Amino acid sequence: MYSNTKNPMRKILLLILAVGFALNVFLEQNPNFAQSYREQNTTISSVPAPNNQTLNNAYQNQQSDVQVYGSGMVIRTLADDKKGSQHQRFLVKLASGNTLLIAHNIDLAPRINALREGDRIEFYGEYEWNEKGGLVHWTHHDPRGHHEGGWLKHNGSTYQ
Repeated sequence: MYSNTKNPMRKILLLILAVGFALNVFLEQNPNFAQSYREQNTTISSVPAPNNQTLNNAYQNQQSDVQVYGSGMVIRTLADDKKGSQHQRFLVKLASGNTLLIAHNIDLAPRINALREGDRIEFYGEYEWNEKGGLVHWTHHDPRGHHEGGWLKHNGSTYQ
């Protein structure tokens, strides 16, 4: 007589379903796990090497809405901007001597808690010109998928 419990394919299918169900329950109970895993395991391969020259050109030509990848040294950490979307703010000095305000949306991306003056930071985001050197924002993913995602790199970790 034929029995479904002796069918090896049925056992494998049941095992796969059980593992899938357990994983789904785990992820529902630990919502930050998936985001943390993605942050730690994201490769940024489509972005060229840091090029502060693009920033220098945008500043000199008073351009805004320019996607930039640069790096510099944190020279001052500022209080968070808590009006509307919360932003972690800090000033970066570029090799050119120009300074730049970074406004990192901490409602959409993790805060860099260990950030200190003197730290090196890499950034990928959108540059907006102003007479003080400009600012970079959109250093996070776009939950709607309409804007190119950005990020910050600090001490080997990526924040997006």
